[in-house]
Amino acid sequence: MDRRKLIVSSLVAAAAPTLVRAQTVQSQALPPAEAPPPPNSTPSYPSAGPTGEAPGAKTYSQDEIVTNVSDFLGVTAESAGAAVERLFANNGRPTAYIAGEEGSGSFIFGLRYGRGLLYMKDRPPMEVFWQGPSIGWDWGGNASRVFTLCYNLQVPEVIFQRYPGVEGSAYLVGGLGVNYQRAEDVTLAPIRAGVGLRLGANVGYLAYTRKRNVIPF
Repeated sequence: MDRRKLIVSSLVAAAAPTLVRAQTVQSQALPPAEAPPPPNSTPSYPSAGPTGEAPGAKTYSQDEIVTNVSDFLGVTAESAGAAVERLFANNGRPTAYIAGEEGSGSFIFGLRYGRGLLYMKDRPPMEVFWQGPSIGWDWGGNASRVFTLCYNLQVPEVIFQRYPGVEGSAYLVGGLGVNYQRAEDVTLAPIRAGVGLRLGANVGYLAYTRKRNVIPF
């Protein structure tokens, strides 16, 4: 046999056991293939908060509102407490309030104008104006302070819209007149001092705006 062929045959014979051992070690080191996991039919998504709901505006307690109504309207704590207690029983805790002044006049057809500051916790006060028409069996004019509780008002800018009066919602408690105005999910409950029976004698709406509007429509 040729010398070169003999050398090549000897090298192949010597390397064969080493290749077999390497393949055996490699096959023992690799774990068996696993099937892919099944798809998750109920995936978990990040939530907006601990309960999965976006946090809402902070609310005012009954004691806070009674104190503010009494101080701003200049009435006794007993009178303020009687009106506020009924509002809290019907609507819960407000997310904001408006403290302001207004003037109105009427001879069957009436007009009402006002301005005040909107207060929400953790937010600076914001100036608001309101104006609107009314119609009913009332006449005369008056100027008064008004303290308006705002329910479900999560963002201050939402206040700027028209709020029709809720029919049959006007009542007097402790010498203070209270009625309801509602637009979409927001409810306003103005508390007025010295308004007499005019609350129950007319219907209309109030438009809350950023600037004073002479024309109330």
